[in-house]
Amino acid sequence: NRKRRSNAILESFRIAHLRSRRPGEISGGERQRVALARALVIDPQILLLDEPLAALDAATKSRIVDDLRAWNQEHRIPVVYVTHSREEVFALGEQVIVLEDGRQIAQGTPHQVMSAPRSETVAQLAGFENIFDATVTSAHEERGTMTCKLAGTDVELETPLVRADVDSALRVGIRAGDILLASPKPSGLSARNLIAGRIVALVQRDVIVVAKVNCGVEMEVHLTLAARDSLQLQIGRDVWWVIKTHSCHLIGIV
Repeated sequence: NRKRRSNAILESFRIAHLRSRRPGEISGGERQRVALARALVIDPQILLLDEPLAALDAATKSRIVDDLRAWNQEHRIPVVYVTHSREEVFALGEQVIVLEDGRQIAQGTPHQVMSAPRSETVAQLAGFENIFDATVTSAHEERGTMTCKLAGTDVELETPLVRADVDSALRVGIRAGDILLASPKPSGLSARNLIAGRIVALVQRDVIVVAKVNCGVEMEVHLTLAARDSLQLQIGRDVWWVIKTHSCHLIGIV
């Protein structure tokens, strides 16, 4: 039974071909997969995994995440899984605890924690690349929104309405992928936030272009290569941010 189980796990983790290899003859990623398989083959009552996929390439990581999820659904043992990867949290997590300096700062399902972060640390983990200090300048209860002014600028954003007095300080988080760039100034949009800025940096990361746009604060924007080329974006180009109200997440009163 132990041998059959060992062979099944070796096949599952795509490392059966390493069966006769010595530790010094395999790569770092292969060693990590072997260590994971060794932990599973003993049929543990509880499993602690501390960033087990950190050394793996994206394709291998995706396959092993699928294998781990299937294995846990079959065996249903408690797994404490330490990770900084948002993708692994959503793929594997049922309950998430976020720790900062040894203190618990958030707990819930992956969706509860990541979709409505209540602190800047959790917002960063949830993929909010842009986080700004702001002040509430007015509330519009009839349409369920309010206006917030970004600290140190004249930029005002219309955001979802929360319980906050005028002049209250808070933080606004916006994901880089939720921002559109336009040039020239667009019209007839449903998006409530249209802000002028200037491109100060353009960096290509694989198939994504990261643009930094300044309008008193610097905003990170993610766009495709095709969008960059069709808009003829370059450093120094004047553009417009287009941001929907519900893309502005209010992280918390400060």
